[in-house]
Amino acid sequence: MPIQPSPARYLGRVSEIFHASLPSSVCKTASTPQHADFLVHARFPGDPVSTAFACMLSHALKTGKRPLIRGLPEAAFQGLIQNFFPGLRLQNGPANQNPPATEDEYGDLVALLMQHRRHQTLASEWLCHAIVSASLNDNHLWQDMGLPNRGILSQLMQENFPALAAKNTADMKWKKFFYRQLCEQAEVLACKSPNCTDCCDYALCFETEAA
Repeated sequence: MPIQPSPARYLGRVSEIFHASLPSSVCKTASTPQHADFLVHARFPGDPVSTAFACMLSHALKTGKRPLIRGLPEAAFQGLIQNFFPGLRLQNGPANQNPPATEDEYGDLVALLMQHRRHQTLASEWLCHAIVSASLNDNHLWQDMGLPNRGILSQLMQENFPALAAKNTADMKWKKFFYRQLCEQAEVLACKSPNCTDCCDYALCFETEAA
């Protein structure tokens, strides 16, 4: 079923994503006791999806984000933990009793990834929620997922959302690319120029995402 997002839901965020630069200085996630615990308990050591969950969850723990993954009830979160990190004791944390302004936007982004996932599995559904949870934070997506570099994120997208990743032909920053996809589906004009090469904000969308 095609997604029919409501433009009003995320139009403000679109303006922020496309026309505001990211902080010039960010902290790279270091190995923490929590991260080490994920590695010790990993059922699939070295698996890219398992690594992504370990990095994202340990980063969320370090930054105090709760719930760790939005949109997952505690039972679903425990399913993720037991499938990927059996024996690890960790709770997702309660959902916000007052849904944030990004709640509708969150649903639209999850629907975008769900529509393009390669495998129709619970693991891929959990991955959609994990990526979108990180995407609503303030830094580059690979940094908000706690990944070592952007290349790992791009590989994760290509392997798990190949049809969507294939549309990012110019290697646009992933957060901006997600919102551009939503805007195109909703026929919302989000950019200042009709094409990227003529846009004065070109560097904001395509410049190197250095650590």
